Amino acid sequence: MLEIKGLKYSIYDKQILRGVDLCVRRGELVVLTGPNGGGKSTLAELVMGLKRSDVGRILLNSENITNKSIVERAKLGMAYAFQRPVQIKGVDVKNLLGIAARDRDITQYLKMVGLTPDDYMNREFGAGLSGGELKRLEIASVLAREADFMIFDEPEAGIDLWSFKNLTEMFHKLHRAGKTMMIISHQEKILKMADRVVVMRNGMTVESDVRSMIDEVRA
Repeated sequence: MLEIKGLKYSIYDKQILRGVDLCVRRGELVVLTGPNGGGKSTLAELVMGLKRSDVGRILLNSENITNKSIVERAKLGMAYAFQRPVQIKGVDVKNLLGIAARDRDITQYLKMVGLTPDDYMNREFGAGLSGGELKRLEIASVLAREADFMIFDEPEAGIDLWSFKNLTEMFHKLHRAGKTMMIISHQEKILKMADRVVVMRNGMTVESDVRSMIDEVRA
């Protein structure tokens, strides 16, 4: 479904990605992990079109999307949840999810991330919300898109233990339903549910089996 070929990216003469190759098959859950500064978030942003690569190609369903905008990629069925959610002043949760869901019932997506719809529908997406609430609402907006390919950048960041349990259950359901996902995470429970774990170090990717990666994270 997604093919990344020879992707390189530099900023201020510093090379962040050094020729990344990666394939994510339809229905697969691939987890990106590894040390901070290894290039995980940069790779995710390049895939979604938030940044442009120096060299290399990105293909979605065999179509070259390397030079397509984030809007064009969204129309092709891609969705992205930031590591740090963007706050949108003046837009309430109901309208935000309504745009993503179109004619679908938006309450189901709030329930999927453990939020009570009546408590959040009319709240502004940003003001007065905790970091964990913002994170869950952004994930709900991605779910509402019903996208073919979903990217989650450290979805567990800022989320309490109860919410994290709810989150992992949600990923299990999406995986069983055949959704294609790329998740950036260091969490053992998320690593365990992966079809493949890809370790990023110094702007390069190395595939690893789940057991050895969990041992490394624990160490």
